[in-house]
Amino acid sequence: MTTTTTTAATTTGQLAAGGRLDDLSPGAGRRAGRTAFKRWRGRVLRVLVPVLLIVVWQAAISLNVISQATLPSPGTVLKAYKELWSEGSLQAALPISLERAGIGLLIGATIGLCLGVFAGLWKIGEEIFDAPLQMLRTIPFIALVPLFITWFGIDEKPKIILIATATVFPMYLNTYHGVRSVDVKLIEAGQVFGLSGWRLALRVILPSALPGALTGLRYATGVALLALVLAEQINSSAGIGYLIESANQNQRPDIVIAGILVYAAFGIIADIIMRLVEHYALPWRPRVALG
Repeated sequence: MTTTTTTAATTTGQLAAGGRLDDLSPGAGRRAGRTAFKRWRGRVLRVLVPVLLIVVWQAAISLNVISQATLPSPGTVLKAYKELWSEGSLQAALPISLERAGIGLLIGATIGLCLGVFAGLWKIGEEIFDAPLQMLRTIPFIALVPLFITWFGIDEKPKIILIATATVFPMYLNTYHGVRSVDVKLIEAGQVFGLSGWRLALRVILPSALPGALTGLRYATGVALLALVLAEQINSSAGIGYLIESANQNQRPDIVIAGILVYAAFGIIADIIMRLVEHYALPWRPRVALG
C-alpha cells in the first residue's frame, strides 16, 4: 500500500513539474509513426506539387506543346525577375502594392468586423445593416470602378477604397454568422454564473465567434489581393500592376507572367500567416480530417 501511494505521489509530482507520461499501450509506436508520416507527408506535398507544376510547364515548352510566344518558359520568367531586380523595378513595386492591399484590408476588415458584431449582438443592428449589405455584396466590385474614378479621381484614394469595399462583405458575413451561431448552452451557462450584457458578450459570445471572424479575415485577405489586381489598373504609375501593364504594352509576356506570380506569392504568404494566426488564436479547436 505504501509503495502504491509513493508511486502515485511521484507521478503526480512529475506531472506538476511539467513532466509527461509515456504512452506504453500496445500500438503506441504505430500511432506515433503514422502521426509523423502524415506530418511530413503534408510538408512534402506542399512543396512537391508546385515543383511538379513547374516541371510540367517546362516540359510543355520543351516538347513544343505550347509556344514560348504564348507562355514563356520558367527559365525565361526567371531571367525577367533578374532583369526587374537589377533595374530596381521589383524592389520599388513590392512595398507600394503591399501598402495598398494592407491599408485597404485594414479599413475594410475593421468596418466589416464592427458591423458584423453590431448586427449579430443587437436586433436593431441586423435590421439596419443586414439587408443593405446583403444587397450590396451581390454587386461585383469591378462594376464600381467607373463610379469610384468619378467620385474620388484617379490617384491612390479610389484604389484603397475599392480594396476596402471588397473586403467589408466577407468580414461582415462571417463575423455575423459566427456571433449568431454561438451555442445557446454556452450562453445559458454564462448566465448561470451571473454574466449578462457586455460581460456575457466579452467572455462568452465573442470568444466563441472568433473562429468565424478569423475565417472572414482569411477570406477578406484573399479578396483584397483580387481587388488589388483590379485597383492597380486604375491609372497606376507604380506597383506590380503598373509593371504588368507596362510589360503588356511592350509585348513582354515574360514580365507579365512574373508579375502574376508575384500576386500568387502574396496569396500564399497571406494564407500561411492566417494559418499561423488561427493556430495560435484557436489552440482549442479540433483538427478534423479523414486521413
